[in-house]
Amino acid sequence: MKLNRKMSLLLLLFSLTGCGSIGFPGVYKLTIQQGNIVSQEMIDKLKPGMTRAQIQFVLGNPVLADSFDSQRWNYIYTIAYPDQPVVKQELIIVFENNRLIRFEGDYVPSSAKTADQS
Repeated sequence: MKLNRKMSLLLLLFSLTGCGSIGFPGVYKLTIQQGNIVSQEMIDKLKPGMTRAQIQFVLGNPVLADSFDSQRWNYIYTIAYPDQPVVKQELIIVFENNRLIRFEGDYVPSSAKTADQS
């Protein structure tokens, strides 16, 4: 009886692990977007000396306000397409005396792109 129960449990375990590796045909996988979508137009509006309210008007609320550094806002965007690596873009806004001094990350102003090409 105990051997029969162990064999049944083992067979069930193997069949469940096999289902995960095969993939079921016709199963719809979702594209998942999270965070702030930041466009090139938004980046081009950012100018040194802008206030926090102006930045918030252009970009929206930050996904992450750093609790250890109140002079930094993080805008993070990720998108996960089915069967592809996750795409992650990040924009870091840095303030000094509540004014924008610089931004860093995966975005570059259009003016810097044209200067690099010439």
